[in-house]
Amino acid sequence: MSKWNYPPAEIWGRLRQPFSHLVTGGDWALELPEKIRQNLRWFWFDGLFSSACDNIIITYMTLYVLALGATRAQIGIMSALSSLSATILLFPGALLVERFNHRREITLLFGGGIARLAILFIALIPFGLTGMALAVTAMALSITRDAFGNLAFPAWLSFAADIVPMEGRGRYFSSRNFIMGIAGMLTVLVAGALITRLAQPEGYQLGMALAFVLGSLSTYSFSRLHDPSGKIAPQKPPPLELRSLLRDLQKVPALPALMATAVVWNFFINIPGPFFSVYMVENLKASASMVGIISIAASLSGLLVQRKLGWLADRWGAQRLQLISGLLIPILPFAWVFTRAAWQIIPINMLSGVLWGAYGLASFNLLLEITPREGRARYSAMYQIFVTLALAAGALVGGWMVTQWGYTAIFVTSAIGRLGAALLFARFVRKPVRFQSDGLSTNATN
Repeated sequence: MSKWNYPPAEIWGRLRQPFSHLVTGGDWALELPEKIRQNLRWFWFDGLFSSACDNIIITYMTLYVLALGATRAQIGIMSALSSLSATILLFPGALLVERFNHRREITLLFGGGIARLAILFIALIPFGLTGMALAVTAMALSITRDAFGNLAFPAWLSFAADIVPMEGRGRYFSSRNFIMGIAGMLTVLVAGALITRLAQPEGYQLGMALAFVLGSLSTYSFSRLHDPSGKIAPQKPPPLELRSLLRDLQKVPALPALMATAVVWNFFINIPGPFFSVYMVENLKASASMVGIISIAASLSGLLVQRKLGWLADRWGAQRLQLISGLLIPILPFAWVFTRAAWQIIPINMLSGVLWGAYGLASFNLLLEITPREGRARYSAMYQIFVTLALAAGALVGGWMVTQWGYTAIFVTSAIGRLGAALLFARFVRKPVRFQSDGLSTNATN
C-alpha cells in the first residue's frame, strides 16, 4: 500500500510519533493513558516558552537596570530583596495549596499572571519615568516578578510532581530541559542582537516585550493541563507554628540535611551571582550581543548532554549525580579570575552548561524524591525559604565585597564556599526513601 493510501488518522499518527518520542524522552510513556501523555506534551510546551521568557530576563534584566541608572550596590540590593520578598510569600503559597488545592489555578494567577504582567510594565516604564525614579521602579517591578513567581512555586512543584510519573522523570525532564535550552539559546541571541542594534534603553525595552509575549504563551500552555489528582476536598492547613514545622521536618529525615547544605551552597553561589554580567560589561567591555553569545555557550553545551544526563539520573540516581556535579562546579567561578577578554568566558560557560545541567536536573529530582506527595507544597516552601534567605544574604555580602575588594574576591570566595557545600552534601545527605504514593504509576486511568 502506498503511503498516500493510509487513512488520514494513521498518517497523522505516523508523523506524530517522532515528536511524541522527543517530548516524553523515549518509549517509556507509550503505554500511559492519553490524559497523562497529553499533560506531558503541554508541560513540555510550557517549559519551552517559559525558558525562552526567563532566559531573556536572566541574561539582560541586570544590564537593563544598569542602563537605567542603577549602581552595582543597588543591583546587589535588588537581588537580595527579590530573595527576601520571595521568602515572605513562599509559605502563604504552600498554605493556599493546602487550604484550597487549586494548584493549577494558583500557578496561573500568580506565576503566569501577575509575575508576567510585571515584565510588560518593566518594558513600558521608560515611557513615563526618568532619572532615579525610573531605575528604582524597574528594580521594584523585577522584585515583584520574582516574589509572585515564588508565591506560585509550591503549587507548581506539587503539580509537576504529579504530572510526570516517577519511573520516567529523568528521561522526561532531560527532554524538557533540552527544548528549554534550545528556546533559551535562540531568544537570548535574538534579544542580544536587538539590544546591540538599537539605542538604550529602547533595545532592552523590546527585549522585555518579547519576554512578555513568550511568557504569555507559556501561561497558555500551562492552562491546558489538567490536575491528575482530580477534585480533592479542601483541608484545613496545619498550624503555621515553629513547633508544627519542626514536627513536619521530623517526618522527612533526609530533608533537614538537604536544606542545610542547600543554604551553604546558595549563599556562596549568589555572592558573585548578580555581578557576572556587570563584570563582563564593565571590566571586559562586552556588548549585549557578546553577553548573549556567552550565555548561549552554556545552553549549547548543556543541550549536547541532556539525553545522557537524563539516562544517568535514572541509572545513578539523583543524589549521586548532584554530588558529582556539585564537586566540579567550584571550578567555574575560580576560572573567572583569569579572564582578560570576553571571549575567554565562552569555554568556561561551555563547561558550566554541562555541570549546571546535571546539577539542576539532579537537585530537582532529588527534592521530589525526598518530599512525600502529602504535604509536598509545604515541604517545598520550607526548602525554598531557606534557599532564598541564603541567596539574599549572598547577594548582600557580594555587593559589599565587590565594592570593597573587587571581582576577584567574590569569585574566589564563591569557589571555596561551593566546594565546602558539596563536601557537606557528601557527608550528611543520605539516599532518600521512595514514597509509594509519589507520582503517578503506569496503571493510572483516564
